[in-house]
Amino acid sequence: MVGAEEVLRRVLDEGGRASWDVPPRQVAEAGSVYEAELAAARERSGCDEAVVTGEGLLRGRRVAYVVSEFRFLAGSIGLATADRIVAAVERATAEGLPLVAAPSSGGTRMQEGTLAFAQMARITAAVTRHRAAGLPYLVYLRHPTTGGVFASWGSLGHVTAAEPGALIGFLGPRVYEGLYGKPFPEGVQVAENLFDKGLVDAVVGIDDLSEIAARALDVLCTGSPPAVAPLPPVERRRPAVPEPEHEEGSAWDSIVRSRSPERPGVRELLRYGARAVTPMSGTQQGEADPGLLLALARFGERPCVVVGQDRRSQREGQLLGPAGLRVARRGMSLAAELGSPLVTVVDTPGAVLSAEAEEGGLAGEIARCLADLLTLSAPTLCLLMGEGTGGAALALLPADRVLAARHGWLAPLPPEGASVIVHRTVERAAEMAEAQGVRSGDLLRNGIVDEVVGERPDAAGEPVEFCRRAAGAIERSLDALVGLGQAERLAARAQRYR
Repeated sequence: MVGAEEVLRRVLDEGGRASWDVPPRQVAEAGSVYEAELAAARERSGCDEAVVTGEGLLRGRRVAYVVSEFRFLAGSIGLATADRIVAAVERATAEGLPLVAAPSSGGTRMQEGTLAFAQMARITAAVTRHRAAGLPYLVYLRHPTTGGVFASWGSLGHVTAAEPGALIGFLGPRVYEGLYGKPFPEGVQVAENLFDKGLVDAVVGIDDLSEIAARALDVLCTGSPPAVAPLPPVERRRPAVPEPEHEEGSAWDSIVRSRSPERPGVRELLRYGARAVTPMSGTQQGEADPGLLLALARFGERPCVVVGQDRRSQREGQLLGPAGLRVARRGMSLAAELGSPLVTVVDTPGAVLSAEAEEGGLAGEIARCLADLLTLSAPTLCLLMGEGTGGAALALLPADRVLAARHGWLAPLPPEGASVIVHRTVERAAEMAEAQGVRSGDLLRNGIVDEVVGERPDAAGEPVEFCRRAAGAIERSLDALVGLGQAERLAARAQRYR
């Protein structure tokens, strides 16, 4: 496995390289196991974080770079890692530089849990703004690239190449085997197969990368980038945390309740809480997905486009796939055309995990959903109604305002999967859920959601009342959002997870 410094040595011109890295912020508690893991990672890798950033010359052209170091905790993305990536992307944008990214990562850093997971949206926002400035973004997927990295900034390149033989996929094989008790089909999550399926543009060795990149930049850099104003400073205040109506309970309690077959979902929300509901079907391009509901509706007097994950269909085996995310993007496009608010409903045990989904571009569709949602001109609101697992949940999350049901939760993986990664067994899932801060109360305290909608004590026992309560919260929030200026909303959205 080739490290970050070796990649830079073999791709960039000799001399003239400058690091942009500053010492990372301290995120581990003194004396904790995680602090010891970070210290060991620094010694093993020779790096102080899982990415290195800076600028250099590529065949004489000045470029910025973000390169993963897999030997540092499997290249995982924590808060300090995200700080470094976002700072580099924003500096490249400000200085008008093309950006070359070479990820090699297992995804979210499990030790930092949900707050680290949300940083994928923050990184995507920075990359999307770089692209909107008319600046090239090249991606070189190295062995291995999986999880949230592949489903965000690893799938947004103008041109994307991959290392020969590299493992590239949405879900890492070890997690899949731990959850399902069988290996993932061979030959699917391999660079050459992704090229055959049209998911990457080229498979090239590291020593050939500079030639391919220089050739692409020779075309991509010829235009005059549009002027893009810097993001205005936004003071994002932490929401006041009200006293809970009932004892918060454990994270595992919320997870169990959220998985109940009797729990209401987006269909019940529209039936009991909305009016003038007009269901719509598919992408209009020959694809549909029962796991994703698209509709026009009114909450009170406020019209909107609704994109919601349907828990009933997913529980019956129709897990969300690439087509469902393309349906969601149709809803986003419709909201933008109409200037109508978009309401997303997150309620998913996770995206479908299959060879067909991988080859159908699941990770790329998650990344594009994120990018579209983060840049949508219309007001956006998300309701985290139940389960919020992985990239399928994150794809519909980063809105102007985020509400969560009391027993709604958000995590980078199902707790069982996180337990497999950290402890190599599913038996410590409840412990992982608690440590990762997945509950609605944790999300509220960390600024990931803005308001918790009460359950008294469980939506499954009061479906009509809960849906009406949630609909009332949606209506109030939409009324407030519509009164804000577009520039203010977009700036706050882009900086939400800082």
